[in-house]
Amino acid sequence: MGGLVRGLAVGREDRLTHVRELPPRPGRGVPWPAWASPAVVEAFGARGVVTPWTHQVAAADAAHRGEHVLVSTGTASGKSLAFQLPALSAVLEARGRRGQRGASVLYVSPTKALAQDQLASVRGLGLDVRATTHDGDSTPEQREWARDHGEYLLTNPDMLHRSMLPGHERWSGFWRSLRYVVLDECHHYRGVFGAHVGHVVRRLRRVAAAHGADPVFVLASATVAEPAATGRLLTGLEVRPVTDDGSPRGSVSVGLWEPPLTSATGENGAPVRRSASTETAGLLADLVAGGTRTLAFVRSRRGVEQVALTAADAVAEVDPALVGRVAAYRGGYLPEERRDLESALRTGRLLGLAATNALELGIDVAGLDAVLLAGFPGTRAAFWQQVGRAGRSGQDAGAVLVARDDPLDTYLVHHPDALFDRPVEATVFDPDNPYVLAPHLCAAAQEQPLTEDDLAVFGEASRPVLDQLVAGGLLRRRPRGWFWTDQRRAADLTDLRSGGARHVNLVETGTGRVVGTVDGASAHAQAHPGAVYVHRGETYLVADLDLEEHVAVVERADPDYSTFARESVGIRVVEEVEGQDWGRCRLARGSVEVSSRVVSFLKRRVPSGEVLAEEPLDLPERTLRTSAVWWTVPDEVLLAAGLVAAGLVDGGLVDGGLVDDGGEAGAGVDLGGAAHAAEHCSIGLLPLFATCDRWDIGGVSTVIHPDTGRLTVFVHDGHPGGAGFADRGYRAAPAWLRATREAIAACECAEGCPSCVQSPKCGNQNNPLDKAGAVRLLDALLAGAPD
Repeated sequence: MGGLVRGLAVGREDRLTHVRELPPRPGRGVPWPAWASPAVVEAFGARGVVTPWTHQVAAADAAHRGEHVLVSTGTASGKSLAFQLPALSAVLEARGRRGQRGASVLYVSPTKALAQDQLASVRGLGLDVRATTHDGDSTPEQREWARDHGEYLLTNPDMLHRSMLPGHERWSGFWRSLRYVVLDECHHYRGVFGAHVGHVVRRLRRVAAAHGADPVFVLASATVAEPAATGRLLTGLEVRPVTDDGSPRGSVSVGLWEPPLTSATGENGAPVRRSASTETAGLLADLVAGGTRTLAFVRSRRGVEQVALTAADAVAEVDPALVGRVAAYRGGYLPEERRDLESALRTGRLLGLAATNALELGIDVAGLDAVLLAGFPGTRAAFWQQVGRAGRSGQDAGAVLVARDDPLDTYLVHHPDALFDRPVEATVFDPDNPYVLAPHLCAAAQEQPLTEDDLAVFGEASRPVLDQLVAGGLLRRRPRGWFWTDQRRAADLTDLRSGGARHVNLVETGTGRVVGTVDGASAHAQAHPGAVYVHRGETYLVADLDLEEHVAVVERADPDYSTFARESVGIRVVEEVEGQDWGRCRLARGSVEVSSRVVSFLKRRVPSGEVLAEEPLDLPERTLRTSAVWWTVPDEVLLAAGLVAAGLVDGGLVDGGLVDDGGEAGAGVDLGGAAHAAEHCSIGLLPLFATCDRWDIGGVSTVIHPDTGRLTVFVHDGHPGGAGFADRGYRAAPAWLRATREAIAACECAEGCPSCVQSPKCGNQNNPLDKAGAVRLLDALLAGAPD
């Protein structure tokens, strides 16, 4: 398959920056454990599983012994068997003589699609197990049946939070018999969402204990770093990691591909690369024309349709017999349509399929020869999830990552070691975030009064938060503990994907259907009037934003442009929690207050990235208390580095940051532009070191900040109280900022472009930016940094 990847580059060798060969691996089987139910073993045998792999039995044995387990092995390594074997055995062996429920299993996944696939897998074994889903699509009759009879229940964190835990008394039979809890694809629980899910799990433990149950937790993911720490963070329990993958794997060749610069220009005349989606469509057409079964991951529904249509047209021109062999696969399709597409690709009726990234967990397709990624999916974990879709039956396969025009993608295709030679990102979230912890303490108190013993479950930070809730009148302290006093349902105080601010509902015109929610903290930037909003692959145009009612009115649309909000930002240091000197420079982290106002938004043509227009907005200023990491460079270091020739003057506030408005700089250096450029690129590179998206974080740069008295660059979390991203940046700062410096220096543009220092979020038209000055500024900072 190395030849397949290299064959794509014939005539365009300069675009293929690296090829990495992942060697094949033989499978290692072991006997079925003696405790396993014969009926379950026979069912797996009928499916073709004659001998389980070593990691499957290791995880199943540990769970059967009562140990909490996190199994982290490769995509398609059979992790489902590792939890299904002990769980289904327990259900069958504990059932009463009259068929009463003697043991129950709770399976939790981040998406309904994955739960449906797991349900089909369990039912497909043909066992006498009462399995069903409990989610937003379930009818009242299905929910009632699940409560009274369900043994293997599949749900998601939102339904746990809003339905099963608040109404736990109606589910008493299920909770009383609960033996296993499965948290599948647990690497998805990160950031604010991860912190919420961690507290939902702690509430689950309390409710189960109240009904006399002490379930075993089994976590699963193909891509999680530090599995023991991740399991402890999510559950609050000690978790045994199982990471030695015993499944077979064919060889996989992974290519890194950089689209060329075009003659088109973007903001401030910067060069623009050929778009990743256009380049991916061409590669998909080449592979399909060669008879290669290929799956292309694209970020949005519009992008999926464009890639599929462009590739289909190109293939038809080459060979009319291939008409109809390329299709799109995205959110919004009916289950039967999705199954038909999967079957068509599996049998070869389809050779090419373009799919949204959101469906990476829901696609159950074996026998693929190649996978294309239209842009880095945000984390190494998601990257390996998608690459793992190739060669799922153990055969050789190829994959190509096509870089988008941004700093992170550009850095990765020129620094393959950062992708291939480092472990996947550690799960990052902060369970002590008071904006997340407070509503879950309220919900827990409503489910069952909180006691002193419960404080150990929710962590040391719970005591001061409880005091604040009592002072605010939401909880009442009594000798027996803390009681909920409000008339509202406590679970309604928060949305699991919200950072603490009340979320905004996206309501579709005509139908009145809520198609999604936006965290209230980011609603101004994502759901302002005129915004193009993509949710689960579907594209909507925001018609109106009602801040008082917390509703954004949207309508289905397919505009040929995307939108990017511009903000005017200021920042104040509230408290420095930790710091370290880098020579005469300093790195710090702590609490900050960010004031921001969305002032306009850009329309960029898809897929070229050409700026079509800038539309003004009149929205109120917002204040955000959050976490930040920042670095400072004193005057004497700037002078020694030749970045300034004399004293500095106070900076003036410009969107996205504070920049120099007249300081006398060194020869040819715009000091404010240098700091601004370094800020932009560091934001673009932080996702490489913390499991975040660049839209989860923000930044401010200033030549002289009033709180530090020095040139200062801030990078802050975009959620109230912080999500752990800035803290992770502080821990990884030497490597993170060296990568930032290298990404700027290595970019082939002359004065800065979207691949290095320009940001789609910048509210000051990406001006001023000094690419060369940013390299010199980072050199001065890093001269004193630790290795």
